[in-house]
Amino acid sequence: MADIKMIALDMDGTLLDDRKEITNWTKKQIMKAHQAGIIVVLCTGRPFHHCYTYVQNLQLNSHLITCNGGQIFESDHTAVIAQHLLEAETLASLYHYGRDLSMDTWTISSKEPFYNDLPDNYSEYEWLKFSCAHKDDKFLNKIAAKVHSIDGIEVSNRTAVTIEVNPAGVNKAAALELVCERLGITMENVMAVGDSLNDVKMIQSAGIGVAMGNAQKAVLEVADEMTETNNHDGVGKAIEKFILSGGL
Repeated sequence: MADIKMIALDMDGTLLDDRKEITNWTKKQIMKAHQAGIIVVLCTGRPFHHCYTYVQNLQLNSHLITCNGGQIFESDHTAVIAQHLLEAETLASLYHYGRDLSMDTWTISSKEPFYNDLPDNYSEYEWLKFSCAHKDDKFLNKIAAKVHSIDGIEVSNRTAVTIEVNPAGVNKAAALELVCERLGITMENVMAVGDSLNDVKMIQSAGIGVAMGNAQKAVLEVADEMTETNNHDGVGKAIEKFILSGGL
């Protein structure tokens, strides 16, 4: 049985239900784990300002991983201990290409996100991630091909309607490994829970990798265990079974 000292949680489609809320029951299981000395780390594709409210709600005092590993915050959430940036011209190229295809775009800087917009002084910003969305898969394929043609970047996540882009090698697993190193533990001491392609590497690397019941096929294929869906307390039930009850 793995000696679990940390729980790494994706947010959208995992910790959050479809209303973008954490259920009271799941919150209680997280609190119980925290009280038992387990470190709880949120690992999300969201930027800091779109996830910090949840960190406060859970009263977490642990590291925070945002933008698919593009930015890692110290446990007090005021200091950035690592960040990985896209070149400004690369970001601008992706933005204009996406807009030319009538895609919705999100350009995520270290200060703020921009929706369907790019500031004139974009070269002065630190860019963490590019995201775009379209209901037609052929447009997503076009942007994916564009990404593959540019050195130093890669598709970090893809759903039926969205694509996310980070610097090559940036992912949640690499970010978690850095956090583990700082805390004197290893990935074998981690239970990771997720549902999407950007969760695959951390689920593969963790001592216990748990796929949500609503997870994409690629996640289900690499996970050690499966829990309920995000709308049925999947995270809380995984914590109850594998951590609080010693279910392995």
